[in-house]
Amino acid sequence: MKARKRPKLPPVSEQMKAWSAALTAEIAGWPRVSARSFFGFNALYRGEQMFAALPRTRAMHTPNSLVFKLVHAAAPLQMRLQADTRVGSMEMKKARWYTFELDSDADLHDALDWIKRSYDAAKTANPQKKAR
Repeated sequence: MKARKRPKLPPVSEQMKAWSAALTAEIAGWPRVSARSFFGFNALYRGEQMFAALPRTRAMHTPNSLVFKLVHAAAPLQMRLQADTRVGSMEMKKARWYTFELDSDADLHDALDWIKRSYDAAKTANPQKKAR
């Protein structure tokens, strides 16, 4: 059996550390949000649903990228995702995750917008739990 290759996680840039701290501070005030340390990231949860990960010491693809999850993006949103050159995608554990590349302080507004969409989608996601 062949072992799965783990993705390389590049060290995060100093600028991205500052951007991540600013985004984390903003998002921490949203209802039902919690953050947990996760492989060099701050994993952001709405209740029990992870919706984004902001780099602390490691990034997903590049030193200035963050990730967010959109499980069921409607066609217009899919078109926006594809049109935004700062957005990439990947599939992990059968969920669609997107990367967002920041180049300047001006990108923080759009990063926050994508994370907010992910947060809103986590509200509607309702994983089935087995009754005990």
